[in-house]
Order: sequence, then structure tokens, then C-alpha cells
Amino acid sequence: MECLKISLPAVDEVRKIIMDMEVMDMDHRIKPEKDYGYIGITSTIPKNTIEEMKKQVLEVEKVVKLLDGRELEIEIVEKDLELIPRYPHSVREMLDGKLTEDEFNNLRNAFDIIGRVVIVEIPEKLLKHKQLIGETTLEFTKRDAVYMKKSAIKGITRVREIEFICGKDNPITIHKEQKIRLKLDVSKVYFSPRLTSERKRIREITNDGEKILDMFCGVGPFPIVIGSQNKVDITAVDINEVAIEYLKENIKLNKLKGNINPICGDINKIANEELKGEKFDRILMNLPGTAYDFLDTAFNLIKDKGIIHYYEFAHSCNEGKEKLEKKAALHNMHIKIEDCHKVRSTSPGMWQMAFDCRVFYD
Repeated sequence: MECLKISLPAVDEVRKIIMDMEVMDMDHRIKPEKDYGYIGITSTIPKNTIEEMKKQVLEVEKVVKLLDGRELEIEIVEKDLELIPRYPHSVREMLDGKLTEDEFNNLRNAFDIIGRVVIVEIPEKLLKHKQLIGETTLEFTKRDAVYMKKSAIKGITRVREIEFICGKDNPITIHKEQKIRLKLDVSKVYFSPRLTSERKRIREITNDGEKILDMFCGVGPFPIVIGSQNKVDITAVDINEVAIEYLKENIKLNKLKGNINPICGDINKIANEELKGEKFDRILMNLPGTAYDFLDTAFNLIKDKGIIHYYEFAHSCNEGKEKLEKKAALHNMHIKIEDCHKVRSTSPGMWQMAFDCRVFYD
């Protein structure tokens, strides 16, 4: 399994960090071995985040003292860890024996927990068991409600249809991550809890004083996370009126060091009107399905040596890199990809990729 290999004196501090990031595998024991400790993780941690983690740990005096001049090592490795005796370990385990072998093989492992709400995906072959699956998921997660995906994310507002299965039928919830709170209605806005590490990564590489644009902000997860610890000026745009109203609520709900200016509308129109003549140090483009269609707008709004965080669905970094280079050339600019990594798997061989694109005026 995927683990962090950590210099032994730093294990406890790293444990606290990855628990806050919500990427620590809570089902396996931490394993001390010789000069290192191993902690299981539930998703890959980008190398930039690991470097920031090292800096944070080295600020702890007792760790530095215990290291006694040795280099602090934190790296991702494969390691077998002991499973913590706990029952049940998964919804699948709870449903074992209650479905046929074919049905059990078609059962989806993953589900999204958003605050007190759980969103499940149930294949068509298992729809006759949706009540059983929903109630089992509710029991396992100890949340308030379970909803089922009824469609893909669609339309300009990026919303999917969902169906209530069990629990308390209330799609409005408050999601907590990175010491911030986000209020939202899961039936009316798009939100992914699977990007918590990515949001934290962007926050950690952001500097005070930056002028930032989030082109597709939703209820504000990126702006709120970034603004919670950075003195920045963020313009947050989304075409979904409901999402912008929740963003306004979320600004009031959290203690922010930065300033966030919510704007409702199409980013292309907003760029030509309210943002005409403005330039930004950092632009977020978390709309992997169609972000490419808005790259012209992003290049028009980015400062010289500014960074565009571009996201798209791809098999590898090369696909997105070529698109970015060609588009930059049309604007008489050139780019440097400072980082490219996989954010999450979307289907076999296909990933949501993140590109940190530094832009230079020719």
C-alpha cells in the first residue's frame, strides 16, 4: 500500500498534518522500523506539498533537536502495514453475503461524504438494491442522509441530478476541511470533497499580496481555503447564482485573512466588462471538462510571470502541456510548466491533471 516514509523523530508531527489534510489511512497502524516510521495514506501527496510539509515540521524545535543534524526525510513508498482490528471496514464488507456474486462484483467502492451527506453511485444492475445499499452506507458512515447520483455533471451550472434514498431528506449541509466550513446544497451546486489536498497545496504556494482570480469558483472552496491563511485579494466568479449566494454565506461563516469579491456571471463576459484591463498574479481554472475553452480569457488576464492553475482530464502531462504551449503562442507568450501531477482518477487510464503554468510575455 502507499505510505509516507518519515524520519522517526518527525512521525508525530507529520501524522497531525496528514490528519488535517484528511489523507491519513485510519485503517492501518503506523509502523516504526529502524530510523523511520511508515504512515498509510489514502491519496497521493504532490511533491510540492511534501516539501512544504518538511518546512512546517522543521519549525518544531523538538524535531530539529531529535534529528541532531540529520536530514529530514519524507517520501512516498510502498509498504505493507498491519490492519487495525475494526469491524466493519467498508460498506462492501457489510454487504457481503447480501448480494449475488455478480452483484457484489458490480458494487462501487467509493462514495463522497460532504458534511453530513453521503453521495453514492449505484450501477443500473444494482438499482433494485438501492435501499439496501443506501441504508448500509448510512449505517457505516454515521451521517444524516444518503443520496444517489442520477446523472452526470451537466449544464453550464455543473450540477448533477440526485435522488434521496434514506436518512433525513435535507441536501443542505456544512462541509468541514482545512479548518474552514463550507455551506452548500448538494442538489443545486457542484462540490468535490476529493480535492482537499489540492486546495491545501494551492494555499501553501500562494503569497501574501497576490491578486487572484478563480474563474469557476462554485461555493468557494479554493478562495475560502486560500483566503483563510493568506492576505490576498481574490475575485471569485461563477455562473451559478445559487453557488455565488452560498459563497457569500461562506465568506461570513469563516475568519479570513484575505478579501474575496464574489461575482455571478459568465467569466468571458465578466472579463470583457467588470475585469477589463485587470491583470492577476494567479488564476484558477478548476473546470477540467471544458477549461480549455476559456484559456484565451485566462491568458488575457494573467500578469507577466503569473501562474495559471489549469486542470483537465488527460492520460498524461504531455497532452495538457502541448495544448498550453500552443495557446500561449497565439497570445505571443511562452510558458513553463512548474508542476504537473495527477489529482484523482476519473476512469481507467484517465486522470484529472493539474498544471502549474508560469506565463511569460514575449
